[in-house]
Amino acid sequence: MAVQAAFMVPHPPMIVPEIGRGSEEQIAETTRAYERVAEEIAALKPETIVITSPHSVMYSDYFHISPGKRARGSFADFRAGQVKFNEEYDEELVDQICLRTVEEHFPAGTLGERDAKLDHGTMVPLWFIRQKYDGFRIVRIGLSGLPLTDHYRLGMMIKEAAEAVNRKVVFVASGDLSHKLQTYGPYGYAPEGPEYDKRIMDVCGRAAFGELLSFDENFCDKAAECGHRSFVIMAGAFDGVSVKAETLSHQDVTGVGYGICTFYPEGEDKERCFLDRFLVEAEQRLTEQADKSDDYVRLARKSLESYVKSRKTISVPGGLPEEMLKTRAGAFVSIHKHGKLRGCIGTIAPTADNVAQEIIRNAISAATKDPRFDPITEDELKWLEINVDVLGKPEKISSIDELDVKRYGVIVSSGYKRGLLLPDLDGVDTPEEQVAIAMKKGGIRESDHYTLERFEVVRHI
Repeated sequence: MAVQAAFMVPHPPMIVPEIGRGSEEQIAETTRAYERVAEEIAALKPETIVITSPHSVMYSDYFHISPGKRARGSFADFRAGQVKFNEEYDEELVDQICLRTVEEHFPAGTLGERDAKLDHGTMVPLWFIRQKYDGFRIVRIGLSGLPLTDHYRLGMMIKEAAEAVNRKVVFVASGDLSHKLQTYGPYGYAPEGPEYDKRIMDVCGRAAFGELLSFDENFCDKAAECGHRSFVIMAGAFDGVSVKAETLSHQDVTGVGYGICTFYPEGEDKERCFLDRFLVEAEQRLTEQADKSDDYVRLARKSLESYVKSRKTISVPGGLPEEMLKTRAGAFVSIHKHGKLRGCIGTIAPTADNVAQEIIRNAISAATKDPRFDPITEDELKWLEINVDVLGKPEKISSIDELDVKRYGVIVSSGYKRGLLLPDLDGVDTPEEQVAIAMKKGGIRESDHYTLERFEVVRHI
Protein backbone atom coordinates (compact mmCIF):
# COMPACT_ATOMS: atom_id res chain seq x y z
CA MET A 1 0.00 0.00 0.00
CA ALA A 2 1.21 3.49 -0.83
CA VAL A 3 0.23 4.86 2.60
CA GLN A 4 2.55 2.91 4.88
CA ALA A 5 1.31 4.38 8.15
CA ALA A 6 -0.30 7.42 9.70
CA PHE A 7 0.26 9.29 12.93
CA MET A 8 -2.06 11.54 14.90
CA VAL A 9 0.12 14.12 16.66
CA PRO A 10 -0.24 17.49 18.44
CA HIS A 11 1.74 20.64 17.74
CA PRO A 12 2.42 22.57 20.99
CA PRO A 13 5.41 24.84 20.27
CA MET A 14 6.48 24.57 23.91
CA ILE A 15 7.45 20.91 23.31
CA VAL A 16 10.50 22.16 21.37
CA PRO A 17 13.21 22.74 24.00
CA GLU A 18 14.42 26.00 22.44
CA ILE A 19 10.90 27.32 22.93
CA GLY A 20 9.83 25.57 26.12
CA ARG A 21 13.11 26.31 27.95
CA GLY A 22 12.22 23.83 30.63
CA SER A 23 8.44 24.13 30.58
CA GLU A 24 8.29 21.25 28.12
CA GLU A 25 8.91 18.93 31.09
CA GLN A 26 5.20 19.31 31.87
CA ILE A 27 4.42 17.21 28.80
CA ALA A 28 7.30 14.74 28.98
CA GLU A 29 4.90 11.87 28.28
CA THR A 30 3.91 13.52 25.00
CA THR A 31 7.58 14.08 24.14
CA ARG A 32 8.40 10.40 24.66
CA ALA A 33 5.48 9.35 22.48
CA TYR A 34 6.53 11.84 19.79
CA GLU A 35 10.06 10.45 19.81
CA ARG A 36 8.66 6.97 19.25
CA VAL A 37 6.63 8.28 16.31
CA ALA A 38 9.79 9.74 14.80
CA GLU A 39 11.60 6.42 15.27
CA GLU A 40 8.78 4.50 13.58
CA ILE A 41 8.77 6.90 10.65
CA ALA A 42 12.54 6.53 10.30
CA ALA A 43 12.13 2.75 10.23
CA LEU A 44 9.57 3.02 7.43
CA LYS A 45 11.82 5.27 5.34
CA PRO A 46 8.99 7.01 3.47
CA GLU A 47 9.73 8.99 0.33
CA THR A 48 7.08 11.58 1.16
CA ILE A 49 5.35 12.75 4.32
CA VAL A 50 1.90 14.25 3.85
CA ILE A 51 1.14 16.70 6.67
CA THR A 52 -2.32 18.15 7.28
CA SER A 53 -2.21 21.22 9.48
CA PRO A 54 -4.93 23.48 10.90
CA HIS A 55 -2.44 26.35 10.87
CA SER A 56 -1.64 26.22 7.17
CA VAL A 57 -3.66 28.37 4.76
CA MET A 58 -7.35 27.74 5.45
CA TYR A 59 -10.48 28.74 3.56
CA SER A 60 -14.13 28.17 4.35
CA ASP A 61 -14.87 26.52 1.00
CA TYR A 62 -11.53 25.30 -0.36
CA PHE A 63 -8.60 23.06 0.64
CA HIS A 64 -5.25 24.72 0.05
CA ILE A 65 -2.35 22.49 -0.99
CA SER A 66 0.97 24.30 -0.70
CA PRO A 67 2.53 24.90 -4.14
CA GLY A 68 6.10 25.25 -5.35
CA LYS A 69 9.41 23.47 -4.97
CA ARG A 70 10.34 24.40 -1.41
CA ALA A 71 9.21 26.21 1.70
CA ARG A 72 11.06 27.66 4.65
CA GLY A 73 10.05 28.42 8.18
CA SER A 74 11.31 29.02 11.68
CA PHE A 75 10.06 29.37 15.22
CA ALA A 76 10.84 33.08 15.24
CA ASP A 77 7.26 33.82 16.30
CA PHE A 78 8.00 31.80 19.43
CA ARG A 79 11.32 33.51 20.19
CA ALA A 80 13.37 30.67 18.76
CA GLY A 81 14.31 31.96 15.31
CA GLN A 82 17.45 29.81 15.37
CA VAL A 83 15.28 26.70 14.81
CA LYS A 84 14.80 26.73 11.05
CA PHE A 85 13.35 24.51 8.35
CA ASN A 86 13.97 24.29 4.62
CA GLU A 87 11.67 21.65 3.17
CA GLU A 88 11.30 20.30 -0.35
CA TYR A 89 7.79 19.67 -1.66
CA ASP A 90 6.84 16.55 -3.63
CA GLU A 91 5.56 18.38 -6.71
CA GLU A 92 4.67 15.20 -8.59
CA LEU A 93 2.40 13.98 -5.81
CA VAL A 94 0.84 17.43 -5.46
CA ASP A 95 0.10 17.43 -9.20
CA GLN A 96 -1.53 14.01 -8.93
CA ILE A 97 -3.74 15.11 -6.04
CA CYS A 98 -4.77 18.23 -7.95
CA LEU A 99 -5.50 16.17 -11.06
CA ARG A 100 -8.04 14.18 -9.07
CA THR A 101 -9.63 17.24 -7.52
CA VAL A 102 -10.13 18.75 -10.97
CA GLU A 103 -11.59 15.51 -12.37
CA GLU A 104 -14.05 15.28 -9.47
CA HIS A 105 -14.83 19.02 -9.41
CA PHE A 106 -13.61 18.98 -5.82
CA PRO A 107 -12.72 22.31 -4.13
CA ALA A 108 -9.00 21.78 -3.52
CA GLY A 109 -5.79 22.89 -5.18
CA THR A 110 -2.75 25.13 -5.01
CA LEU A 111 -4.50 28.47 -5.53
CA GLY A 112 -4.74 31.21 -2.93
CA GLU A 113 -1.49 30.91 -1.02
CA ARG A 114 -1.37 33.87 1.38
CA ASP A 115 1.81 32.95 3.23
CA ALA A 116 4.41 30.51 1.91
CA LYS A 117 6.18 30.15 5.26
CA LEU A 118 5.79 26.86 7.09
CA ASP A 119 3.36 27.00 10.01
CA HIS A 120 3.98 25.60 13.48
CA GLY A 121 1.39 22.87 12.95
CA THR A 122 3.75 21.56 10.28
CA MET A 123 7.08 22.42 11.90
CA VAL A 124 6.51 20.80 15.30
CA PRO A 125 6.07 17.31 13.78
CA LEU A 126 8.98 17.98 11.42
CA TRP A 127 11.19 18.96 14.36
CA PHE A 128 10.79 15.51 15.88
CA ILE A 129 11.00 13.62 12.59
CA ARG A 130 14.15 15.45 11.47
CA GLN A 131 15.92 14.26 14.64
CA LYS A 132 15.64 10.69 13.34
CA TYR A 133 15.21 10.79 9.56
CA ASP A 134 16.04 13.03 6.61
CA GLY A 135 15.24 11.18 3.40
CA PHE A 136 11.86 12.60 2.50
CA ARG A 137 9.95 15.41 0.85
CA ILE A 138 6.64 16.78 2.11
CA VAL A 139 3.15 17.67 0.96
CA ARG A 140 1.45 20.28 3.15
CA ILE A 141 -2.33 20.58 3.14
CA GLY A 142 -4.59 22.97 5.02
CA LEU A 143 -8.05 22.27 6.38
CA SER A 144 -11.30 23.97 5.39
CA GLY A 145 -14.72 24.96 6.65
CA LEU A 146 -16.34 22.37 4.39
CA PRO A 147 -18.22 19.37 5.84
CA LEU A 148 -16.36 16.47 7.40
CA THR A 149 -17.42 14.30 4.47
CA ASP A 150 -15.37 16.50 2.14
CA HIS A 151 -12.32 16.17 4.41
CA TYR A 152 -12.68 12.39 4.24
CA ARG A 153 -13.01 12.51 0.44
CA LEU A 154 -9.78 14.51 0.22
CA GLY A 155 -7.99 11.77 2.18
CA MET A 156 -9.28 9.21 -0.32
CA MET A 157 -7.89 11.28 -3.20
CA ILE A 158 -4.50 11.59 -1.47
CA LYS A 159 -4.35 7.81 -1.19
CA GLU A 160 -5.28 7.36 -4.87
CA ALA A 161 -2.69 9.91 -5.95
CA ALA A 162 0.07 8.25 -3.91
CA GLU A 163 -0.78 4.90 -5.50
CA ALA A 164 -0.76 6.45 -9.00
CA VAL A 165 2.83 7.69 -8.62
CA ASN A 166 3.89 4.61 -6.64
CA ARG A 167 5.02 6.77 -3.74
CA LYS A 168 5.84 5.42 -0.27
CA VAL A 169 3.91 7.81 1.95
CA VAL A 170 3.49 8.42 5.66
CA PHE A 171 0.56 10.55 6.73
CA VAL A 172 0.97 12.95 9.67
CA ALA A 173 -2.32 14.38 10.95
CA SER A 174 -1.30 17.40 12.99
CA GLY A 175 -3.85 18.69 15.47
CA ASP A 176 -4.34 19.48 19.13
CA LEU A 177 -7.43 18.21 20.90
CA SER A 178 -9.70 20.37 23.07
CA HIS A 179 -8.37 23.73 24.24
CA LYS A 180 -10.93 23.91 27.08
CA LEU A 181 -9.90 21.21 29.50
CA GLN A 182 -8.91 23.16 32.60
CA THR A 183 -10.11 26.37 34.25
CA TYR A 184 -6.48 27.48 34.59
CA GLY A 185 -5.74 26.92 30.91
CA PRO A 186 -5.35 29.82 28.47
CA TYR A 187 -8.80 29.18 26.96
CA GLY A 188 -10.73 28.31 30.10
CA TYR A 189 -13.01 25.33 30.62
CA ALA A 190 -16.07 23.92 28.88
CA PRO A 191 -17.72 20.59 29.69
CA GLU A 192 -17.47 19.65 26.03
CA GLY A 193 -13.66 19.79 26.32
CA PRO A 194 -13.00 16.66 28.41
CA GLU A 195 -15.88 14.92 26.65
CA TYR A 196 -14.28 15.57 23.25
CA ASP A 197 -10.86 14.33 24.37
CA LYS A 198 -12.29 11.16 25.88
CA ARG A 199 -14.34 10.44 22.80
CA ILE A 200 -11.66 11.21 20.20
CA MET A 201 -9.03 9.12 21.98
CA ASP A 202 -11.47 6.22 22.18
CA VAL A 203 -12.44 6.48 18.50
CA CYS A 204 -8.87 6.81 17.25
CA GLY A 205 -7.60 4.15 19.65
CA ARG A 206 -10.01 1.72 17.97
CA ALA A 207 -9.45 3.10 14.45
CA ALA A 208 -13.24 3.50 14.34
CA PHE A 209 -12.88 6.11 11.61
CA GLY A 210 -16.52 6.05 10.59
CA GLU A 211 -17.41 7.57 13.95
CA LEU A 212 -15.26 10.62 13.17
CA LEU A 213 -17.87 11.68 10.62
CA SER A 214 -20.65 11.73 13.22
CA PHE A 215 -19.06 14.29 15.55
CA ASP A 216 -21.43 17.25 15.74
CA GLU A 217 -19.74 20.41 14.45
CA ASN A 218 -21.28 22.53 17.20
CA PHE A 219 -19.94 20.12 19.83
CA CYS A 220 -16.46 20.35 18.28
CA ASP A 221 -16.64 24.15 18.26
CA LYS A 222 -17.60 24.26 21.94
CA ALA A 223 -14.73 21.92 22.75
CA ALA A 224 -12.41 24.31 20.85
CA GLU A 225 -10.50 21.50 19.16
CA CYS A 226 -8.22 22.21 16.24
CA GLY A 227 -7.39 18.77 14.90
CA HIS A 228 -10.60 16.95 14.11
CA ARG A 229 -10.67 17.80 10.41
CA SER A 230 -7.02 16.83 10.14
CA PHE A 231 -7.81 13.42 11.61
CA VAL A 232 -10.74 12.98 9.22
CA ILE A 233 -8.55 13.59 6.16
CA MET A 234 -6.15 10.99 7.52
CA ALA A 235 -9.04 8.55 8.01
CA GLY A 236 -10.04 8.98 4.38
CA ALA A 237 -6.57 7.86 3.32
CA PHE A 238 -7.39 4.48 4.92
CA ASP A 239 -10.84 4.07 3.38
CA GLY A 240 -11.56 0.40 2.68
CA VAL A 241 -8.50 -0.70 4.63
CA SER A 242 -8.15 -2.63 7.87
CA VAL A 243 -6.08 -0.61 10.34
CA LYS A 244 -4.10 -1.53 13.45
CA ALA A 245 -4.21 1.37 15.90
CA GLU A 246 -2.27 2.06 19.05
CA THR A 247 -2.66 4.89 21.55
CA LEU A 248 0.71 6.16 22.72
CA SER A 249 -0.26 9.08 24.95
CA HIS A 250 -2.82 11.63 26.02
CA GLN A 251 -2.13 14.63 28.25
CA ASP A 252 -4.18 17.64 29.35
CA VAL A 253 -1.96 19.26 31.97
CA THR A 254 -1.80 22.64 30.19
CA GLY A 255 -5.53 22.91 29.59
CA VAL A 256 -5.04 21.76 25.99
CA GLY A 257 -5.33 18.11 24.96
CA TYR A 258 -2.37 16.42 23.29
CA GLY A 259 -3.04 12.97 21.85
CA ILE A 260 -0.75 10.64 19.91
CA CYS A 261 -1.87 7.51 18.08
CA THR A 262 -0.30 5.31 15.40
CA PHE A 263 -2.10 3.62 12.52
CA TYR A 264 -0.82 0.83 10.28
CA PRO A 265 -2.71 -0.71 7.33
CA GLU A 266 -3.32 -4.45 7.40
CA GLY A 267 -4.99 -5.11 4.05
CA GLU A 268 -8.22 -4.36 2.23
CA ASP A 269 -11.48 -4.46 4.15
CA LYS A 270 -14.64 -3.54 2.25
CA GLU A 271 -16.51 -3.25 5.54
CA ARG A 272 -14.46 -0.12 6.27
CA CYS A 273 -15.70 2.03 3.38
CA PHE A 274 -17.00 4.48 5.93
CA LEU A 275 -17.94 7.38 3.66
CA ASP A 276 -20.18 5.19 1.51
CA ARG A 277 -21.90 3.83 4.60
CA PHE A 278 -22.29 7.29 6.12
CA LEU A 279 -23.87 8.68 2.95
CA VAL A 280 -26.30 5.78 2.59
CA GLU A 281 -27.44 6.24 6.19
CA ALA A 282 -27.62 10.02 5.77
CA GLU A 283 -29.71 9.75 2.61
CA GLN A 284 -32.13 7.39 4.33
CA ARG A 285 -32.42 9.69 7.34
CA LEU A 286 -32.98 12.77 5.18
CA THR A 287 -35.62 11.01 3.09
CA GLU A 288 -37.50 10.02 6.23
CA GLN A 289 -37.13 13.54 7.60
CA ALA A 290 -38.45 15.09 4.39
CA ASP A 291 -41.44 12.75 4.43
CA LYS A 292 -42.31 14.01 7.93
CA SER A 293 -41.91 17.70 7.07
CA ASP A 294 -44.87 20.04 7.47
CA ASP A 295 -46.46 22.10 4.67
CA TYR A 296 -44.14 25.08 5.18
CA VAL A 297 -40.97 23.05 4.68
CA ARG A 298 -42.48 20.98 1.86
CA LEU A 299 -43.30 24.20 0.03
CA ALA A 300 -39.77 25.57 0.53
CA ARG A 301 -38.26 22.34 -0.76
CA LYS A 302 -40.60 22.22 -3.77
CA SER A 303 -39.75 25.83 -4.66
CA LEU A 304 -36.02 25.30 -4.23
CA GLU A 305 -35.91 22.06 -6.22
CA SER A 306 -37.97 23.46 -9.09
CA TYR A 307 -35.71 26.48 -9.44
CA VAL A 308 -32.44 24.55 -9.12
CA LYS A 309 -33.53 21.92 -11.65
CA SER A 310 -35.29 24.07 -14.24
CA ARG A 311 -34.94 27.73 -13.19
CA LYS A 312 -38.72 27.91 -12.82
CA THR A 313 -40.50 29.68 -9.99
CA ILE A 314 -43.53 27.69 -8.90
CA SER A 315 -46.98 29.17 -8.30
CA VAL A 316 -48.67 28.77 -4.96
CA PRO A 317 -49.95 25.18 -5.07
CA GLY A 318 -53.38 24.06 -4.01
CA GLY A 319 -54.08 22.19 -0.82
CA LEU A 320 -52.10 24.45 1.53
CA PRO A 321 -53.45 25.30 4.99
CA GLU A 322 -55.56 28.44 5.05
CA GLU A 323 -53.12 30.14 7.42
CA MET A 324 -50.42 30.07 4.74
CA LEU A 325 -52.70 31.84 2.27
CA LYS A 326 -54.22 34.49 4.55
CA THR A 327 -51.29 35.35 6.82
CA ARG A 328 -48.63 37.92 5.88
CA ALA A 329 -45.30 37.58 7.71
CA GLY A 330 -41.57 37.69 7.23
CA ALA A 331 -39.97 34.29 6.81
CA PHE A 332 -36.47 32.83 6.71
CA VAL A 333 -35.50 29.68 4.84
CA SER A 334 -32.39 27.94 6.21
CA ILE A 335 -30.56 25.18 4.34
CA HIS A 336 -27.96 22.82 5.79
CA LYS A 337 -25.86 20.13 4.13
CA HIS A 338 -24.06 17.48 6.17
CA GLY A 339 -24.46 19.61 9.28
CA LYS A 340 -23.05 22.81 7.74
CA LEU A 341 -25.01 25.90 6.76
CA ARG A 342 -25.50 25.97 2.99
CA GLY A 343 -27.71 29.04 2.65
CA CYS A 344 -30.04 31.24 4.67
CA ILE A 345 -32.04 34.23 3.46
CA GLY A 346 -35.30 35.72 4.60
CA THR A 347 -37.38 38.81 5.16
CA ILE A 348 -37.87 40.64 8.44
CA ALA A 349 -41.28 41.99 7.40
CA PRO A 350 -43.71 40.63 4.80
CA THR A 351 -43.02 41.53 1.16
CA ALA A 352 -45.58 39.23 -0.50
CA ASP A 353 -49.34 38.79 -0.38
CA ASN A 354 -49.08 35.79 1.94
CA VAL A 355 -46.55 33.67 3.77
CA ALA A 356 -46.69 30.96 1.09
CA GLN A 357 -45.39 33.38 -1.54
CA GLU A 358 -42.83 34.64 0.97
CA ILE A 359 -41.50 31.09 1.41
CA ILE A 360 -41.40 30.40 -2.35
CA ARG A 361 -39.30 33.52 -2.97
CA ASN A 362 -36.99 33.11 0.00
CA ALA A 363 -36.30 29.44 -0.66
CA ILE A 364 -34.98 30.38 -4.10
CA SER A 365 -32.89 33.21 -2.64
CA ALA A 366 -31.43 31.00 0.09
CA ALA A 367 -30.43 28.42 -2.53
CA THR A 368 -29.01 30.79 -5.15
CA LYS A 369 -28.35 34.27 -3.76
CA ASP A 370 -26.72 33.89 -0.36
CA PRO A 371 -23.43 35.76 -0.97
CA ARG A 372 -21.56 33.46 1.41
CA PHE A 373 -22.05 30.39 -0.78
CA ASP A 374 -22.05 29.23 -4.37
CA PRO A 375 -25.54 28.47 -5.75
CA ILE A 376 -26.85 25.03 -4.84
CA THR A 377 -26.53 22.46 -7.62
CA GLU A 378 -28.90 19.66 -8.57
CA ASP A 379 -26.62 16.91 -7.26
CA GLU A 380 -26.76 18.45 -3.78
CA LEU A 381 -30.55 18.38 -3.44
CA LYS A 382 -30.84 15.00 -1.74
CA TRP A 383 -28.41 16.05 0.99
CA LEU A 384 -30.24 19.21 2.06
CA GLU A 385 -31.96 19.79 5.38
CA ILE A 386 -34.44 22.67 5.23
CA ASN A 387 -36.30 24.59 7.89
CA VAL A 388 -38.57 27.62 7.74
CA ASP A 389 -38.88 30.29 10.41
CA VAL A 390 -41.99 32.47 10.28
CA LEU A 391 -41.37 35.71 12.15
CA GLY A 392 -43.65 37.38 14.60
CA LYS A 393 -43.91 41.16 14.77
CA PRO A 394 -40.70 42.73 16.17
CA GLU A 395 -40.96 44.71 19.40
CA LYS A 396 -38.50 47.32 20.65
CA ILE A 397 -36.57 46.57 23.83
CA SER A 398 -34.45 48.84 25.95
CA SER A 399 -31.89 46.35 27.23
CA ILE A 400 -30.06 43.20 26.25
CA ASP A 401 -31.43 41.73 29.48
CA GLU A 402 -34.81 41.40 27.75
CA LEU A 403 -33.43 38.82 25.32
CA ASP A 404 -33.57 35.05 25.59
CA VAL A 405 -31.54 33.31 22.88
CA LYS A 406 -33.80 30.26 22.87
CA ARG A 407 -37.07 32.21 22.60
CA TYR A 408 -36.28 35.49 20.83
CA GLY A 409 -34.43 36.53 17.73
CA VAL A 410 -32.83 39.97 17.67
CA ILE A 411 -32.67 42.89 15.26
CA VAL A 412 -29.92 45.45 15.79
CA SER A 413 -30.38 48.76 13.94
CA SER A 414 -28.08 51.74 13.50
CA GLY A 415 -29.28 54.27 10.95
CA TYR A 416 -29.77 52.41 7.68
CA LYS A 417 -27.77 49.39 8.94
CA ARG A 418 -29.61 46.35 10.26
CA GLY A 419 -28.44 42.99 11.47
CA LEU A 420 -30.76 40.10 12.35
CA LEU A 421 -30.17 36.80 14.07
CA LEU A 422 -32.74 34.06 14.52
CA PRO A 423 -33.33 32.43 17.92
CA ASP A 424 -32.25 28.99 19.08
CA LEU A 425 -29.17 28.63 16.90
CA ASP A 426 -26.41 26.10 17.58
CA GLY A 427 -23.38 27.73 19.13
CA VAL A 428 -25.20 30.90 20.23
CA ASP A 429 -25.60 30.53 23.98
CA THR A 430 -25.88 34.07 25.37
CA PRO A 431 -27.65 37.32 24.44
CA GLU A 432 -24.25 39.00 24.23
CA GLU A 433 -23.15 36.52 21.55
CA GLN A 434 -26.46 36.92 19.76
CA VAL A 435 -26.22 40.69 19.61
CA ALA A 436 -22.54 40.64 18.64
CA ILE A 437 -23.22 38.34 15.68
CA ALA A 438 -26.21 40.41 14.56
CA MET A 439 -24.08 43.58 14.73
CA LYS A 440 -21.36 41.96 12.66
CA LYS A 441 -23.89 40.85 10.04
CA GLY A 442 -25.24 44.40 9.83
CA GLY A 443 -21.82 46.07 9.73
CA ILE A 444 -22.55 47.83 13.02
CA ARG A 445 -19.65 48.75 15.30
CA GLU A 446 -19.71 48.69 19.09
CA SER A 447 -19.09 52.45 19.09
CA ASP A 448 -22.19 53.08 16.95
CA HIS A 449 -25.48 54.11 18.50
CA TYR A 450 -27.92 51.27 17.94
CA THR A 451 -31.35 50.06 18.99
CA LEU A 452 -32.59 46.56 19.74
CA GLU A 453 -35.74 44.72 18.76
CA ARG A 454 -36.75 41.20 19.60
CA PHE A 455 -39.12 38.84 17.85
CA GLU A 456 -40.44 35.33 18.22
CA VAL A 457 -40.60 32.75 15.46
CA VAL A 458 -42.53 29.63 14.65
CA ARG A 459 -39.98 27.14 13.39
CA HIS A 460 -41.07 24.55 10.85
CA ILE A 461 -38.94 21.47 10.23
